[in-house]
Amino acid sequence: MRIIGIDPGTGILGFGVIDAENGKFSLVTAGVIKTPAHTPLDERLEEIFDGLNQIIAETKPITMSIEKLFFAQNVTTAMSVSHARGVAMLAGRKGGLAIAEYTPLQIKQTITGYGKADKKQMQEMVRIQLGLKYVPQPDDAADALAAAITHSLMTRV
Repeated sequence: MRIIGIDPGTGILGFGVIDAENGKFSLVTAGVIKTPAHTPLDERLEEIFDGLNQIIAETKPITMSIEKLFFAQNVTTAMSVSHARGVAMLAGRKGGLAIAEYTPLQIKQTITGYGKADKKQMQEMVRIQLGLKYVPQPDDAADALAAAITHSLMTRV
């Protein structure tokens, strides 16, 4: 099963595409979609939408695994991320993908076995699960890969 994981953000949206079969994972591609600061929100969202449409068309995943938002103290940031998250989900639906959502706690527990794992622990487990020599960079791409791996492990694909 090919899965695209998404770490939503307006300035930087992480994506990671994996193939999962019988509990084994292989990296297809990972990276980020960056949008320039001080650009109007509608333009940034369009750039995210167009970028994800292109990635989905090129990699042909069947499922999107996206991180759910948790309540943040910075309401402005939370609102911005929620816009990017909605656009990512729309791109997934328009691409015919099933959408799965996981909280940061679920992702951390699934990947490391510990719900309060730090970034370094998460990244190292993603590296190990994918059999990579180096931790995927940037952090947003590693987080997106963690979301994709989580979906596979939660659905036992």
